[in-house]
Amino acid sequence: MTITIKYFASLAEDLGRREERISLAPASSVVDAWRAANGDRELPANVLTAVNHTYVERSHLLADGDELAFFPPVTGG
Repeated sequence: MTITIKYFASLAEDLGRREERISLAPASSVVDAWRAANGDRELPANVLTAVNHTYVERSHLLADGDELAFFPPVTGG
């Protein structure tokens, strides 16, 4: 299956990319997708995840064509 991954804010800056498409095995989770796209780099504990604009747990199983987004915590005043 193929999904689109989007990275936002400081996470996109740290990784050097905002979006990518990757291929995964069926029944892959959000964490599996992170590992496939980012190798040994750990998914930060405070990063939020969303699939198709709905917040999900990291164990959420992905489907072909999903859009997965990673959001770092947002601060501001």
